[in-house]
Amino acid sequence: MKRNPRKVKWTKAYRRLHGKDMTQCNRPERYDRNATENTLKAIKKIDKIRVDGEERHITKRMKGKKAKEQREATKELEQSIHMVKAPSVLVKEPSLTLPTKVKVSQKQSEENRMEK
Repeated sequence: MKRNPRKVKWTKAYRRLHGKDMTQCNRPERYDRNATENTLKAIKKIDKIRVDGEERHITKRMKGKKAKEQREATKELEQSIHMVKAPSVLVKEPSLTLPTKVKVSQKQSEENRMEK
């Protein structure tokens, strides 16, 4: 049919011309100890750079967080100061305080385990 092989998609000439030929690209290179060593060193450096960048990003994001939390806490305290009780009232009425943790001796905890 007298067609140009560079324009017919299924020919090798077309595939080479348009960069679709995979026979040249995927050939494994010969083992080179120096190239392998340099590659491994580069991987370590790249990993360290990436980790440092992530840490910098986090510290930059958290830079003003403490001051912001402090401002929010003072604002909340100013708005709800009427809810805060004086220490003298808390001494008179212990029911207003938060419950505290009670220490349990080892014997008592063993007895409770045996009962269960």
